[in-house]
Amino acid sequence: MNNDLQIDRGVFPVRHLTVDVKGVRIFYREAGPPNAPVILLLHGFPSSSRMFGTLIPLLAPHYRLIAPDFPGFGQSDAPSPNNFRYTFDSLADYVTELLQQLNVSRCALYLQDYGGPIGFRLAMAHPERVTALIIQNAVAHAEGLSDAWAGRKAFWADRYAHEEKVRQTMLSPEGARQRHLAGVLRPELIDPDTWSDEFAFLTKPGTAEIQLELVYDYRSNVAAYESWQAYLREHQPPTLVVWGKNDPLFTIAGAMAYGRDVPNAEIHLLNAGHFALDEEVIAIAALIQRFLSTQNRA
Repeated sequence: MNNDLQIDRGVFPVRHLTVDVKGVRIFYREAGPPNAPVILLLHGFPSSSRMFGTLIPLLAPHYRLIAPDFPGFGQSDAPSPNNFRYTFDSLADYVTELLQQLNVSRCALYLQDYGGPIGFRLAMAHPERVTALIIQNAVAHAEGLSDAWAGRKAFWADRYAHEEKVRQTMLSPEGARQRHLAGVLRPELIDPDTWSDEFAFLTKPGTAEIQLELVYDYRSNVAAYESWQAYLREHQPPTLVVWGKNDPLFTIAGAMAYGRDVPNAEIHLLNAGHFALDEEVIAIAALIQRFLSTQNRA
């Protein structure tokens, strides 16, 4: 595969913007020609649009890239859980409103981790607006959850008995480090700022409470897997799976399962961990560009 790409940072700089969405300031990164096909980049836990910092310049000559920070993440506002409903339904509503304000009627969805549940909600609500799915370590099948989810499943079954353990695991400096290094073959490629900044974010006042709400609500995503699979089978969206096969959280079986629902899905298992862009951004960008160029609707 030819991974050579044209990169022109001068013509397509990344813009860092904010917009008011229902009283919440939402930050987003945008680059690329304004009239180009849109790719909406949806980040995971506990990241932000910053995770796409190396991908955006590679694709910006060909696509309009929009990467928001969800409420409670990155540079977006983080209202208290006492005044804001931190659920995946709510986050999806805010992303939907953002797209309306930006006059985006159709786009490809890049789904990573938490971006998966949010993206599937967008796709289920308006399947006609989805030009393609690009799935990178985001699960829609029960077999995609590894044994590492046992603690979170116990938390869903009895929140108060397990909340403190989940909190401590989430706030551990070593936990932040391992989220980025577990399964990585070339640790020298991983910027230590990724986990140090992540730990600083998670230990900000009020952030743990926000993230605990979302960890608890993740059970709603598991309950929705069958409906997401039905959406895939019915609508057959053009689907590209680019999966870090060394991910300790989401299994290879979870990647391959997309092929059951979308037989024409293009599935690539990459030598990378959960944050595959940290190791394989050039390969992923080339796969996206080649895949979308073959789709009439992209």
